Amino acid sequence: MTLAELEIEARVDNLDDVLAFLDEQLESRNCPVRQQMQLDVAVEEIFVNIASYAYGDKVGMAKISIEFEEDPSVVTVTFYDSGMPYDPLAREDPDVTLSVEDRGIGGLGIYMVKKSMDDVTYEYRDGQNVFSIRRNL
Repeated sequence: MTLAELEIEARVDNLDDVLAFLDEQLESRNCPVRQQMQLDVAVEEIFVNIASYAYGDKVGMAKISIEFEEDPSVVTVTFYDSGMPYDPLAREDPDVTLSVEDRGIGGLGIYMVKKSMDDVTYEYRDGQNVFSIRRNL
């Protein structure tokens, strides 16, 4: 089990640094391109949500940990922030059969994350939001 961590200000303009950190870890494990792209999209969605909403108009910190397991080959990316408690998984999935005009605003990004990952979990623990995505490689 290998673990890498990045602690960074939760600001949208730090997204490139977050994705570079993720991609460096994935490439060092020879992660298939398709899974890497899916993980990039999911990590972007989650980090931008933390940066945009977790701390209101203030800037807080986010920690991202990446954990690899060998047999079977799995990666888990976990996000930690001390912002307002919010469980994005508690929200009902959007009805993707409706037209964009008839569908409510929001929720589509987390829906895409849930559909592209093998497991997605959230908990509020020790004053922190803890959101994990898991992908078989």
